[in-house]
Amino acid sequence: MKIDKSIKEKIDGFSVATLEFSVKVEKNKYLDQLIDKTENEISNKYTIEDVIKIPNILKARNAYKAFGKDPSRYRLAVESLYRRLSKGNKLYRINNLVDLGNILSIKSVKSIAVLDKDKISGDILVRLGTSSDDYEGIGRGRINIEKIPLYEDDIGPFGSTTSDTERTMITKSTKNVLILIISFNGDTEFEQDIETAKKLYKDYCNIKDFKVEVFK
Repeated sequence: MKIDKSIKEKIDGFSVATLEFSVKVEKNKYLDQLIDKTENEISNKYTIEDVIKIPNILKARNAYKAFGKDPSRYRLAVESLYRRLSKGNKLYRINNLVDLGNILSIKSVKSIAVLDKDKISGDILVRLGTSSDDYEGIGRGRINIEKIPLYEDDIGPFGSTTSDTERTMITKSTKNVLILIISFNGDTEFEQDIETAKKLYKDYCNIKDFKVEVFK
């Protein structure tokens, strides 16, 4: 993985932690209890007005502004989760891998990408999107990712800090997973984030061959 200078020149602290493991996609009845608990904790702690004041979200929003993007129109994935829960709404429940990605995003207060590693071709470049990038967000159709960080392989863009694409999304046949944890303010919290991720996925997914790298 490489982080393009177009990002680093504007946000020097931008960094990415990658987590890889093998796993089986399945339902876990105990995960529902964790989701319920997380939903209640956030909805009871934050109002929608509080969300943009949360330090990590505020820093990420300021990064979007530095990139030339309006964070109120093109929200970070983690902010969208917090806004949803602060209004008393529930999380979408997809499968154990995706659902835990949402929990990890909430706990770390960072945008998280949960991807099918086998559908990624070649090395990954993290760069700012352009007006010519053709990008279909999961369940959202074509979205504007110009001037926000996106993840690109040999085939093209497959994810961003706002929304991932269907090409690399988790399905029932997923066997190998790549998780990206995105930080806009350095990697000082990554050690805790990685431990949280490792515990969540070991407890609820029975993962194997866990690997970690940090890029900055």
